Amino acid sequence: MIETLLIIEDEKLLGSELSRHYRQSGWEVVLASNLQQAKELLVNQSLEPLLILSDMNLPDGNALDFMENHKKNVSHAEWLFLTGYGSVPDSVRALRLGAYDFLEKPCDLERLDLIVTSAARSAAIQRRVIDQTKQRHRRYSPEAYLGKSEQAQQVRDILAKLTQVPFSALIIGGESGTGKGLAARILHYGGARAQQPLIEVNCAALPRELLESELFGHEPGAFTGAVGRHRGLLEQADRGTLFMDEIGEMPLDLQAKLLKVIEDHKVRRLGGEKEITVDVQIVTASNRDLEKMALDGSFRADLYHRLSVFRVILPPLRQAVEDLDELVPMFVAEYNAKAGRQVKEIPEAVWKKLKAHHWPGNVRELRNVIERCVLFSDGPTFPLTWLQLPGQEQISNVDTRNGENSIVLPLDGSMALDDMDKFIIKTALERADYNLTAAARALGATRETLRYRVRKYNLKINE
Repeated sequence: MIETLLIIEDEKLLGSELSRHYRQSGWEVVLASNLQQAKELLVNQSLEPLLILSDMNLPDGNALDFMENHKKNVSHAEWLFLTGYGSVPDSVRALRLGAYDFLEKPCDLERLDLIVTSAARSAAIQRRVIDQTKQRHRRYSPEAYLGKSEQAQQVRDILAKLTQVPFSALIIGGESGTGKGLAARILHYGGARAQQPLIEVNCAALPRELLESELFGHEPGAFTGAVGRHRGLLEQADRGTLFMDEIGEMPLDLQAKLLKVIEDHKVRRLGGEKEITVDVQIVTASNRDLEKMALDGSFRADLYHRLSVFRVILPPLRQAVEDLDELVPMFVAEYNAKAGRQVKEIPEAVWKKLKAHHWPGNVRELRNVIERCVLFSDGPTFPLTWLQLPGQEQISNVDTRNGENSIVLPLDGSMALDDMDKFIIKTALERADYNLTAAARALGATRETLRYRVRKYNLKINE
């Protein structure tokens, strides 16, 4: 890929020489002789150079003023400045504005090449980060919270409003599996901190001592096994967002330390003497009633009131059954792509059973059900037989005849989904004398899909 270099230079001879040299080096060079031409290129023509090499003093103004006004138009680009009248204040201001380097004329061409190469590498990394952030922004827009129910629309509305305001703390409530992690990502990637880190921690997954070290960090020797310095998650999330899932499981003494960090915007590592300033947006989630816990003393009331600047409560799936109309086709398409299946038709009998189910596991349970059905499908029709929803009459999908094409599987829950998958593939391979192509044909799958599963389960094949 040919990258663009914008040169802003009013000395015609130097501008021509630099243009010729960098075109020979593989750059697409655009030359502007003044700041007005550069503005026309960046603003009106939407030029996106990877690197901007500019003289400091131009006939129509100072390039530092120009950078300050137009850096937002090319946020990924690196700026290099050349000047024949260098001064300490100018160089300090250039670096403060984010310039990559500040060089005095005449500059040795070999040295300039080294700096240009290094700056280009830095700009390419920045552009990749910005592109990834934009992709996540599109992926985690408020519209990513699917559903056509009134409850889902209310959640989308409040998420859209929250991404527009600089909130300091927030609580996401709702039962397990309702999408609290998705809501947290929407709030981060849709807000002003999208280009900064999103750090996630599950407070219920770590023991007390490890959670304290992970959150606040530690210095060498702070405790047995603390060999080196560790930056805690609060430090790592500086200028970004810390998502604390299952915060209701956090011990009370750690809740007091977290409250102090939120109030003072400072964190002290375990075993450390210095306080470190942090600017963190705290998003918490819990499937428990934190307000009730605060009243009965199992959760600190002062921390609860500090966190509950805003509260977003996600509805359970059983209260918004119409959301299945959007969620089910989305999950079917997702697992079609992952497993190489072609499920397109969902019979009315399947919809009836899906909408009659209570869904205690909410969207997470729905996702697992759809995955099982798509993986075990053998055609374009969604298989009713693999729904296996608790409390509903099960339909046997086992051919009990002893024949060449029959496989007997238990439907009482005694066999895990992966074990069923492995058993079916292993049996098909044995009957095909471990010939991958023949087994794939018998299962109605592609060789690539079957090869992936063979490797996953470490099975024997005959190439």
